[in-house]
Amino acid sequence: MVDPSVLPAFVAAVLAVTIAPGPDNTYIAAVALRYGPRAGVVSALGMAIGMVVHVAAATAGLAVLLSVNPALIVAVQVVGAGYLGWLAAATVRELGRPVAAAESPRSRDVLLRAVVTNLTNPKVILFFAAFLPGFVDADNGAPALQMLTLGTLFLLVGLACDATIGVAAGRLGRTLDTRGRAGTALTLLAAAVYAALAVLLLVEALRTIAG
Repeated sequence: MVDPSVLPAFVAAVLAVTIAPGPDNTYIAAVALRYGPRAGVVSALGMAIGMVVHVAAATAGLAVLLSVNPALIVAVQVVGAGYLGWLAAATVRELGRPVAAAESPRSRDVLLRAVVTNLTNPKVILFFAAFLPGFVDADNGAPALQMLTLGTLFLLVGLACDATIGVAAGRLGRTLDTRGRAGTALTLLAAAVYAALAVLLLVEALRTIAG
């Protein structure tokens, strides 16, 4: 059982990590700006689903496997970079079309893209493997259950924060849309975010190879 006394510090740490600019919330904001609040919330849910897998993997010890097999990390990072690069190219193809005329992807597709984007960042598993044990009390027993409990709390807090970001960014995008000035800018911004995240993953892969 998780020691209740650590929960305030844990929640504060989760809020700090979740609110700080990072790949997940940057991706959510880009999607929401382009397709609206609903897409932002669905993307946040997709990220949370990906986090479920990461938490389970970290608890099961897969993080240890990744840490001793850098080739696995590199492979996942390269796949993730390729996927994000494809998203960037697909978004650029929408240039010249007004935001209102752009075809919004189905919620199922938005959800799947967010899940894949999250799962193809293996650093998340390593983060949970390093972050969660700091709040586990071995004297309380069942460390795996404690990690799952803390991971679930992390997911809930993170989902709330990410969904809020999605709604806020989506409303901002709709405001810009109604003024009729930002269709191309929003498309370029979304494509730039996807491309930047792809480059970030490739850089991390190169560092892993070099290190």
